Amino acid sequence: KDLACNIIGFSSADSEDGTGGVEQYYNQSLVGVNGREYGYLDSDTKLQSVIREATDGNSIVTTINFNIQRTVEKYLQDWQKNDIGSKMAAAIVMNPKNGEILAMASTNQFDLNHPRDLDKNVYPDSLLQELGKKEALAEYKREHNNQSITEEEIPSHYSNEDILSLGTQVAWNQMWRNVPISDTYEPGSTVKPFTIAGALEESAIKESTQFNCEGFITLSDGVKTWTIRCHKRDGHGTLDAEHALMQSCNVYLMNTAFQEGAENFIKYQHIFGFGEKTGIDLPGEADTSALVYKADSLGKTSLATNSFGQNYNVSMIQMAAAFSSAINGGSYFKPHVVKQILNANGTVMKEIEPELLRVTCSQATSDFLKEALYQTVEQGTGRPAKIKGYHVGGKTGTAQKLPRYEKNYLVSFCGFAPVEDPEILVYVIVDTPNLDGEEQASASFATKIEQKIMNDALQFLNIPAQGETDPEASLNKDLQEGIRTLDESGIVEGASESAAESTEQASLESDEKQDNEDSVPGELPESGATESKAINNDDREEDESENGN
Repeated sequence: KDLACNIIGFSSADSEDGTGGVEQYYNQSLVGVNGREYGYLDSDTKLQSVIREATDGNSIVTTINFNIQRTVEKYLQDWQKNDIGSKMAAAIVMNPKNGEILAMASTNQFDLNHPRDLDKNVYPDSLLQELGKKEALAEYKREHNNQSITEEEIPSHYSNEDILSLGTQVAWNQMWRNVPISDTYEPGSTVKPFTIAGALEESAIKESTQFNCEGFITLSDGVKTWTIRCHKRDGHGTLDAEHALMQSCNVYLMNTAFQEGAENFIKYQHIFGFGEKTGIDLPGEADTSALVYKADSLGKTSLATNSFGQNYNVSMIQMAAAFSSAINGGSYFKPHVVKQILNANGTVMKEIEPELLRVTCSQATSDFLKEALYQTVEQGTGRPAKIKGYHVGGKTGTAQKLPRYEKNYLVSFCGFAPVEDPEILVYVIVDTPNLDGEEQASASFATKIEQKIMNDALQFLNIPAQGETDPEASLNKDLQEGIRTLDESGIVEGASESAAESTEQASLESDEKQDNEDSVPGELPESGATESKAINNDDREEDESENGN
């Protein structure tokens, strides 16, 4: 009754209009036409009648694999109810060869038969009152142009019943919200393959290009100096592009972006679809055009942090579509959830064919990324994603949310298989695990969920195993000494759990301390924010922050 609820959507008995999902997006195709009888008088003043027969609505055939959809929802709910849990978790499963969405879900769920029933364990009256007061405050300020009113004054203007009603409407919208397409967040290190791809395409670097990581870089604008740190505080040493992705080295990525330059960096952000809508056939896709930089406002410090996924926002569907193109040879397909529209007799009225929107990178770059991301799972930060007998590739992400001082994290993993010819991509995010501070900052939370989904989905799709994996098969022996192997918790073997380098976290430190990080101009909204906020120009202050990547 709640399976694929945010994809399907619902309609009411008293209205033909669908709400959410395919019910809303394809409403005109799904709604039939009522029959009618018309009466008129002919020339002999005799009453004549014309009957217009009723027409049944069409039916929709989706791309959703309901076995995989059920699996996705099961593992998300297991995480939420039987494991650490989090503010929210979500997943997308996609066919990277054609843009078909095989599954999509979040921990926001509702009963399709009773979409307005609120789970009192999730939405107790106390929370509805709290949500209602905040909504009433915003409504009062908007309607009365009064910015000085406080939340404490609201009960004198709204009855308890009105506040509860407003809170209920907010709760409905939260529950019905399709997180994978409507929410935005800073992605962290899952975008590093795109930084590398753009630089390779522009010949700014080669696969063999080496940079030395001492654990940080220092930048200055002549007035201020910033130190931007890698998650491995004592440095990775000398790495090439493959090992930089494997070990998620921020210093390598920053140097790569500097070689590429702001113009080309922003060019490839848009080529890979960031700042653009994907055009998925579902309502409510987030507009991120104001949540990414323009080239002329991207200074060196912002270019550095953008290179590893900080200080701009994306949506899950953007990430899934971009990643699919990076590992399928460079073809960016429009994501879609419907494959056919049938009439009442079952005849196919419309076939939704895969739509190639553009080419993002060359086959050579795509092949390199597949190999590097395979080694990321075999020997790098993505080891928890391994599946026996299958060649799996992927990339971890650990992003510190705004405001930075609260030290909340969104962690993620994007994986694909088989590496040789990817047939499935699974992207999972976990927003604010129910832990304190730095304990949240482990991408393994998302990676383990992804691994379970991928393992089951490979069986449902009857994708044959490739045999035992050989992690040594294509390693560069000259650089193997610099490889650090992480255990499933993200902790370096032999290191204490409190080691600074135990996560992919990076920090940005200024030699001028900010009085209030939250007041930094040009901050992007935190994960889940939907408002559009333009990024200020290059001379803005950078926040003193830590960001996991």
